[in-house]
Amino acid sequence: MRSEQRPPNARRRALAAAGALLLGASLMTATAAVAEDDPRVDLPAGYLDAEVATSNIDLLSSTPRVDPFNAPPGDFGFVNSDLAFSGDNAIVGNFNGFQVYDVSDPAEPTLRSSFVCPGGQGDVSVYGDLLFMSVEETRGRIDCGTQGAPGSVNPERFRGVRIFDISDIDNPVQLPGVQTCRGSHTHTLVSDPNDAENVYIYNSGTSGVRSPLELAGCENAPASTEPVTTGNPTQWRIDVIKVPLAAPETAAIVNQPRIFADPETGAFNGLQNGPTQPLHPSGTRYSPNPNTNTCHDITAYPEIGLAAGACQGNGILLDISDPADPVRIDAVADPNFSYWHSATFNNDGTKVIFTDEWGGGTAARCRSTDQPEWGADALFDIVDGKLQFASYYKLPVPQTTQENCVAHNGSLIPVPGRDIMVQAWYQGGLSVIDFTDTANPKEIAFLDRGPINTPSTTGLNLGGYWSTYWYNGNVLGSEIARGFDTMALTASDDLSANEIEAAGEVRFDEFNAQLQTGAVHAPSFAVAGAYVDQAERDGSLSGEALAEVREHLAEAEQLADGSAADRAVVAQLVNAARKSGLPADSDVVQALTALTATFR
Repeated sequence: MRSEQRPPNARRRALAAAGALLLGASLMTATAAVAEDDPRVDLPAGYLDAEVATSNIDLLSSTPRVDPFNAPPGDFGFVNSDLAFSGDNAIVGNFNGFQVYDVSDPAEPTLRSSFVCPGGQGDVSVYGDLLFMSVEETRGRIDCGTQGAPGSVNPERFRGVRIFDISDIDNPVQLPGVQTCRGSHTHTLVSDPNDAENVYIYNSGTSGVRSPLELAGCENAPASTEPVTTGNPTQWRIDVIKVPLAAPETAAIVNQPRIFADPETGAFNGLQNGPTQPLHPSGTRYSPNPNTNTCHDITAYPEIGLAAGACQGNGILLDISDPADPVRIDAVADPNFSYWHSATFNNDGTKVIFTDEWGGGTAARCRSTDQPEWGADALFDIVDGKLQFASYYKLPVPQTTQENCVAHNGSLIPVPGRDIMVQAWYQGGLSVIDFTDTANPKEIAFLDRGPINTPSTTGLNLGGYWSTYWYNGNVLGSEIARGFDTMALTASDDLSANEIEAAGEVRFDEFNAQLQTGAVHAPSFAVAGAYVDQAERDGSLSGEALAEVREHLAEAEQLADGSAADRAVVAQLVNAARKSGLPADSDVVQALTALTATFR
């Protein structure tokens, strides 16, 4: 996966003017107070017609599920799951297979094709002409059949990572996949900057262990708080799968590293083996149980040689400089967290956000009685290879008992100079978060719907956003029950039109949220304008200096849009930098200087 940027020609636009560390429950939260007039409070219920509340984001389209992927809300055989992107295509995973949407026009996406291949969990990722899909349930079959695979041992069963050739995306061809002992709940693609011939998959299985009669080498071990040092139990490890790109049908497990082991005793179960206290701080039982015997999700950032694992009872940091042999370098735990679920780095790899899926995604965990530390994000700075806690972030508005709501999947929005993430909260909708200051994260946009009221008119019906990701200028969301949504950010005091356009200038050939790659902003008028807007926002540029910078920058863009000589554009940009009065190493001057160089 790589990022590209459009040429720095903004002539189509008018410049906008504007070791396990335990964290106690006493740590200060940074969740914003709820405004009394927040439109998300008590939204009227509905299914496809529920009322929608938004702030600084527009819902462009909402495309309902259709057969053979449609079913009443709550039917886990047809739940929409995670997203991956390739070119103009959004691939929506589903417990029944996957669907491909053409998003070349984000305002009018169209369902291009679908492929039935049951087996749950259905998380998908793409790499070139290959599509990978996680299969966890015992009904999964090698042949993608819908008849299931009955019995405790069935040679037709498939649980693991499916591999498809999607060189013709309308007619995918299933290749031999990789069977695993606990199936695949999620998987992570890991590229090797030094090896263009292979890609790796970190597989995380969270389900029961298969019989060795069905898959040789599987070995079940009971949960234990005592050190486990004997045998070769399937638990307390992940699978590393090597995929030769020239022969993906030969993909195979090449390592099963015990990344949770105690380095002193050698115990496989070296991290958290159950709750650190009898009850969750809410006074209820932990759910799910924070027992670190696998990871739920791992996010890799090969360019910096790190991965962050959300591993049930712990958040961990991995050295992946050798992708085939990840090594744990730090681990954290938190009694507020029930189930470490997912992780996201910031663009320069100095921060990571972990989420807690308290309630497993099927419970109401954003009620007014739920504290902001519970079912939330935990924000960490990475300092000298160690995770240092900074704050919590929780969706800052209560949801009803009819809405499954807890922290879930999101991705970065590549605004230059800032750390911004869009995140799903199931039926809590989505929240756009500025976490540039990890101690003080701030919501800057949101979208929410009222509760789903079918088939139960008063109970909780499963739905909401599984994941919301930024891709090539828009936010796209996989809605568990309602279908597939596309959205566009709108300018506000917290996010300017220049910043939105600069983020949209970063283009990806493909995108998998759990395989992060650095977003690089080529010089452009939008990028320069974004830094000017930020300088105005933080007060470092104001008054006459601000007005002159904007005037010179606008004049430069107008000249660039016309037939003026490059030297005229350069003169205006040089004056903009000089009139700012800011130091040469400031973001504004550096952006202006870089833009000037493109006209010399």
